[in-house]
Amino acid sequence: MEARVTDDGGLMLAWAGGSAAAFDELYARHKGTLYRFLLRSVSDRATADELFQDTWSRVVMARDRYRPDAKFTTWLLQIAHNLAVDHFRRQRPQAGAEETEAVFAAQAAPERDQPEQALSEFEQRRRMQRAIEGLSDDQRTTFVLRMENDLSVDEIAIVTGVGRETAKSRLRYAMARVRDQLTANP
Repeated sequence: MEARVTDDGGLMLAWAGGSAAAFDELYARHKGTLYRFLLRSVSDRATADELFQDTWSRVVMARDRYRPDAKFTTWLLQIAHNLAVDHFRRQRPQAGAEETEAVFAAQAAPERDQPEQALSEFEQRRRMQRAIEGLSDDQRTTFVLRMENDLSVDEIAIVTGVGRETAKSRLRYAMARVRDQLTANP
């Protein structure tokens, strides 16, 4: 009887060995995380959709070369980040409202009985959205990787292809800018 592989690295290796079910499991586990990351990194859904497909295509092409040296999620997000950077280099889009709307749409808020409280929470989310939009591309990516994907500074450095201290600095400045924006305009 064959043992069931449950960790991502093992699934990736099983898929490279020919197990289609292993790929199905990896895809099911990570499609949401990957898509949310891409949607927050680019300006529109069509581009996020394209980069999503390109990322999985790269994973397919690299399956025989995959080595579980880092977490699968870190490796996957690094591929996606590199594709997003290439996209930005080609087009240099401006940050838009759609980009950060998805951050808040992903966070289901419990229903409120008081309309004033709901309006206040909406305004807080809108202010947060504006603060995130005001970040540079590098800081926004770092901020999203930390806050949405809960990656460590070391993992952010791997995904973004920079040194640990650079990732740490970008995160610190992003957090400070967001905090300043939220406290400056109550």
